[in-house]
Amino acid sequence: MAEWITPRNVLIVVVLGVLLYNAVRVLREYERAVVFRLGRFVGVRGPGLVLLLPFVDRIVRVDLRIHSDDIRPQDVITKDNVSVTVNAVVYRRIVDPERAVLGVEDVHFATAQAAQTALRSALGRVDLTTLLSRQEEVVANLQAVLSAQVREWGVEVLSVQMKDVQLPDSMKRALARRAEAERERRAKIIHAQGERAAAEKLVASAELISQEPIALQLRYPPEYRRGGHRK
Repeated sequence: MAEWITPRNVLIVVVLGVLLYNAVRVLREYERAVVFRLGRFVGVRGPGLVLLLPFVDRIVRVDLRIHSDDIRPQDVITKDNVSVTVNAVVYRRIVDPERAVLGVEDVHFATAQAAQTALRSALGRVDLTTLLSRQEEVVANLQAVLSAQVREWGVEVLSVQMKDVQLPDSMKRALARRAEAERERRAKIIHAQGERAAAEKLVASAELISQEPIALQLRYPPEYRRGGHRK
């Protein structure tokens, strides 16, 4: 055994180990390898065992799992010139590793930047009332705009969710006054409807009594009916 361990044999083992290290890759189920041979794209491989040409092939690993991009708060001017601060989250995944590597320098950074731009663009086309009351429709439009932008990078946008919409203090006070006025208006309408219903009942009762005078006698206790009083 000692005779086998010579400098030459040790060097051979080291060289073989280096070659093996550069020739074999193991990719997980959610990973793909974009392979370049002397700088030229030769294909997408994986998952599992991937064999490469040592010192000739290079790979870029691509994660196919769903990623979430938190869009930092954006100052947006709505269609009716109201300044709001909005932040959202985007759920997306890579569906084409080749385009994700060859089509853009950093697909994660590029997608996040596109999401910020799409958010400002989509919200700038709606007024504040639409933004607050029809948020699902606004988010759907935002997702459509963003999907069209990142599709060429091999990215699929699964969902966009708006996390928070912050209004200026002056707008909050104005909305509070508006809500209070709306509540008062509804209360007056309900009160007026009650008064009207009561009046209609009185009119109906008066018509009935005028047509059937005997009906008025039914309202008296038995001892007071027929014009008599209890002695």
